[in-house]
Amino acid sequence: MTTLEAEGATEVGEAATPTPPSGRLRQRVGLRARPPGHGGRRRWTALLRSPGLLAAYLWIAVILLAAIHPGLFASGDPLRQDGSQILLAPGADHFFGTDDFGRDQFTRAVWGTRLSLQAAVVAVAIGLVSGSLIGLVAGALRGRADSILMRIIDIMLAVPSLIVSLAIISALGRGTLNIAVAIGINSTAGFARLMRSEVLKVSNAKYVEASVFAGHGYVRRLFKHVVPNASRSVLAAATMDIGTAILTVAALSFLGLGAPPPTPEWGLLVAEGRTFIGVQWWLSLLPGLVIVLTVLAVYRVGRSFNRGRTRVVA
Repeated sequence: MTTLEAEGATEVGEAATPTPPSGRLRQRVGLRARPPGHGGRRRWTALLRSPGLLAAYLWIAVILLAAIHPGLFASGDPLRQDGSQILLAPGADHFFGTDDFGRDQFTRAVWGTRLSLQAAVVAVAIGLVSGSLIGLVAGALRGRADSILMRIIDIMLAVPSLIVSLAIISALGRGTLNIAVAIGINSTAGFARLMRSEVLKVSNAKYVEASVFAGHGYVRRLFKHVVPNASRSVLAAATMDIGTAILTVAALSFLGLGAPPPTPEWGLLVAEGRTFIGVQWWLSLLPGLVIVLTVLAVYRVGRSFNRGRTRVVA
């Protein structure tokens, strides 16, 4: 899982240094509490000052709206064929042109948004939940349990992710859901290592040590202080990993392992247009551009979450 490996080693590790506690714990140690709404105003100001981030949010909003209600953008049938409209160039009637069956490519791209996003979200959810549980258990128990779990994770990371994905898909069969399961299993190891490192780091923070003198038991410290603060880094990484999952789902669908034709799906649209790439280049380029813009937008928003995740829950 490329995003987690890169971010976990650098930005996640550096930016996750705990800041002074807030709320009631700030009052106990004599620090002035932040005024209500202070964080919200700062986020809105930062958003308005960053055109790139604002554009990323707007693009993601459009993509989510297309996934929830595709009829708002394309009211036609994505499977309807028209022999008189074969391989038309992009224009006012067909924004992305038409394919070799006369189907409107823009309509198919819009209706394919739901399937592509569903697969990416399911994949990240599988990796996030399973990996976080493994990392939490390893970081909380330590000792022999930590050693055994981390050796298993090391073995998972040693095997190339593409080989693991192909093996899982071969066992489960082709289909977008099976692709999501394969990607989710692959991402488990990265989430587990990240969660474990955050649990160990937060457990040694001064405000956690101070809670011992406040009479808090181990379980209460774990779920009140450690888990909420450790999960911030993991959730920020998961946001960025959605972009990686979208790209991986499209890549595996391009190889013919995803939804069967004529199901509208982003990777399949790119694959179907490669036959005519020398003449009708738009058949592959425009759906591919949608994929690229979506991945970049998700990654940009994830980076903003990554930088703003340092508030401590106390």
